[in-house]
Amino acid sequence: MATQNILIVEDDRETRTLIARYLRANGCNPIAVPDGLEMGRAMAVCRVDVLILDLMLPGEDGLSLCRKVRAGSSSLPIIILTARGDDVDRIVGLDNGADDYLPKPFNPRELLARINAIMRRQAFGHSARLTDDAAVLAFLGWQIDLRQREVRSPNAANIAMTGAEFNLLQTFCERAGRVLSRDNLLDLTQSRDGSALGRSIDVLVSRIRRKIEDDPQNPSIIKTVRAGGYMFTPKVEVIAHATSS
Repeated sequence: MATQNILIVEDDRETRTLIARYLRANGCNPIAVPDGLEMGRAMAVCRVDVLILDLMLPGEDGLSLCRKVRAGSSSLPIIILTARGDDVDRIVGLDNGADDYLPKPFNPRELLARINAIMRRQAFGHSARLTDDAAVLAFLGWQIDLRQREVRSPNAANIAMTGAEFNLLQTFCERAGRVLSRDNLLDLTQSRDGSALGRSIDVLVSRIRRKIEDDPQNPSIIKTVRAGGYMFTPKVEVIAHATSS
């Protein structure tokens, strides 16, 4: 397996050096920069497999950078670092496109565990892309292409999805008509590799609703079940090939 390039954007030199040293000692190739400007330069010249992004940065802050990266890449895994450790800050980070979060101070071993978990999920998606004969799930004119990890609307437009959003939508489609609790969804999509909040599922559901629901404030596809969780309501069909656009 190729060495993973981990881009660390952290303005505190001591923290940045500590993370880079630990990741390098554990077989990763860390690229450590202090701000968004240097982040852009690094991303322009090398492949990045995981982005570790501090929330509080000089100049352009981490949330703004997260939104920009996500607008240009639907699949790059992003881990947000937050010094305040407040649930609201974490949820705001997830709502702006991050895949995971880690409050400071943290043990570098936990950060590595989060990185490994994300890379396993990416590898699983790649494996499904190569081997899954049931290539496309379809509902209400929508198509979920498991090989290409693409979501196409009824008018054949490609809808950008983060890795976490795609995994959750796939999980819903494969279990349509069943009530799934937040704990169920965490187990099915995130492998419990960190202290994931059930509320992070709420954030992902909200993001998916904005992309596939006619009225995200009054959803009809992904329904909230009081004291239960969520249920994906449409009938889902498995088709062998995507229809041509």
